[in-house]
Amino acid sequence: MHDFNLHAPAGANKRKRIVGRGQGSGRGTTAGKGNKGQKSRSGGKTYIGFEGGQMPLFRRLAQRGFSNYPFKKNYQVINVGDLEKRYAEGDTVNRATLAAKGLAKGREPVKILGEGEITKKLTVAVQALSGSAKEKIERAGGTVRVIGSSSGKSAAKSHEATDA
Repeated sequence: MHDFNLHAPAGANKRKRIVGRGQGSGRGTTAGKGNKGQKSRSGGKTYIGFEGGQMPLFRRLAQRGFSNYPFKKNYQVINVGDLEKRYAEGDTVNRATLAAKGLAKGREPVKILGEGEITKKLTVAVQALSGSAKEKIERAGGTVRVIGSSSGKSAAKSHEATDA
């Protein structure tokens, strides 16, 4: 391969379309925007769902109830059966060790679920656990600690409730 053989692939370099420069250019007069109407004028853009001034469908339909979608929490789910396979007796299960063993990825919080059986004594410190997972880990002789589960607001509210 030589440098004088190099060229851009077909369609990579396109000529800039020059509009509104007279009839001879082929794109004069209306500059490719057709005749009249909102879209032919400068600033004539509309938003998604615009229906020409008619009340849009998304505003005509009633919105009922409450959506929890903006507040939902996504967890990385790990079962106690996976802990049984990957950890040795007396190990500590936390974010760092889960990532090192390939069980946790990214920055999402970790939740341990109770599917499978566990016989090893483990020290577990994660963001969330199911009731059955906690029971199985403690039955095997392990200890469980939930870290960073409550925000400052809810902790403050529960503190105020105990003071009253």
